[in-house]
Amino acid sequence: MRLLDKLLAENTTSDWLVASGILITGVIILFVLRRVGLRRLRITAHRTATIIDDLLVDALRATHVWLLAPMVLYLASEALTLPSRPATVLTRAAIIALLFQVALWGNRGIAVWMRYSLRTKAMEDPASVSAHNVLGYIARAALWALVVLAALDNLGFNITALLAGLGIGGVAVALAAQSVLGDLFASLSIIFDRPFVIGDFIVTGEQMGTVEYIGLKTTRIRSLSGEQIVFSNSDLLKSRIHNYKRMNERRVLFRFGVVYQTPPDVLETIPSLVRSVIEQIPRTRFDRAHFHNYGDSSLDFEVVYYILDRDYNIYMDVQQDILFALYRRLQERGIEIAYPTRTLYLNTVSATP
Repeated sequence: MRLLDKLLAENTTSDWLVASGILITGVIILFVLRRVGLRRLRITAHRTATIIDDLLVDALRATHVWLLAPMVLYLASEALTLPSRPATVLTRAAIIALLFQVALWGNRGIAVWMRYSLRTKAMEDPASVSAHNVLGYIARAALWALVVLAALDNLGFNITALLAGLGIGGVAVALAAQSVLGDLFASLSIIFDRPFVIGDFIVTGEQMGTVEYIGLKTTRIRSLSGEQIVFSNSDLLKSRIHNYKRMNERRVLFRFGVVYQTPPDVLETIPSLVRSVIEQIPRTRFDRAHFHNYGDSSLDFEVVYYILDRDYNIYMDVQQDILFALYRRLQERGIEIAYPTRTLYLNTVSATP
């Protein structure tokens, strides 16, 4: 009763009318925005494909009148002369309510971002969905942690000791789960840096195969011989990865040799002969052909060309066609392909009686 008497004594009727008008107007505005605005924004969101109207719809869905009411009450109290303690309580209540309302808006914003991000990621790389979900959980946890800490600080609690305790606990947990956290952050690096995606053919060390699954801890590939190979994400990123799926063209180098008995004028025609063979094969680009070396039992030539396709089976088909055609042309010209041989010279010395 003393507080009420004091309020009545220190505030005039006009002050009370102004405060009541602010309170009633604020509550009406909140209800109108919550109901009418949400209904109209839903209609607009169904007609458009932009993220902004969907974000506004989710923000209105996350708006709670009971959280915004303390703020309206605080604004109304500004028209009155209040004792220090009730004024402090109203201020703190309004700030805490605003913090939790902002947290709800932020939570919905994260959900909208996740929904739009995963809509495209699920088509391009289905394995990235799990990593994006974990990232969303981390973002929500960080948001709510900040809100709770800000609310405790507003209530007058000393959060320095709490933060120190949480820091020590976090270090202990990080040390205990170091390998798990390393794989988790490695998976996030794979998802966002995208050194490979599902369906890519990769080679790392002595292992090779097609990527089948990218998880939070492991990546699994299917080898050429059929078995599944499982890598931890952190170990995989520490090694060199050859991604053959992203080749625009494949460089091929091969060598062959002809016998030493080949005449010089015929030997000089071999590079142009090789060039004509390769240029007649589709999906190839000739680079060079040179007399390369004097071998132990052959005159060696080195050939370089490009296959304008990254598919391994096409590469083998083209290489086979080139070797068949080259062998046929060499046979037609009477050029003999060398193979390892040795010539033994015997010097016969007749014995004198």
